[in-house]
Amino acid sequence: MDSMKETKTASEKEKFDLSDLFDRLSKSNFRSRFFLTPKDKEYVIEKGLKTIQKHAEEFVAKRLAPANIPNDGKQTPMRGHPVFLAQHATACCCRKCFFKWHHIPAGRELTREEQHYVVSVLMTWIEKQMNRQ
Repeated sequence: MDSMKETKTASEKEKFDLSDLFDRLSKSNFRSRFFLTPKDKEYVIEKGLKTIQKHAEEFVAKRLAPANIPNDGKQTPMRGHPVFLAQHATACCCRKCFFKWHHIPAGRELTREEQHYVVSVLMTWIEKQMNRQ
């Protein structure tokens, strides 16, 4: 796992205090039931955190950041990529959940800083999962 430490990305670079968020998420029966599977962890190791972060940035820009999302609430699959799991685990899966948990309103495009925040949340969750025994 030493290579994981060398490639830390968004959660190390950004200055967001996520401790309260992760404490609240841990108390949610729904949010706390998400975990990376061994296959997901293999994928993260194979691709590296920088690539996973790039995927997160692309998913957020396309599926969460727009002001109007035609299929909001259904745009994030429940499996198929570690970032999708992270989105559900951290309530970054749709604008309704995002507003409820992160207090950033729907109906307007996310700013660049808000997108960085989301990616930081997602990468922090993924890194926590990767370090979990």
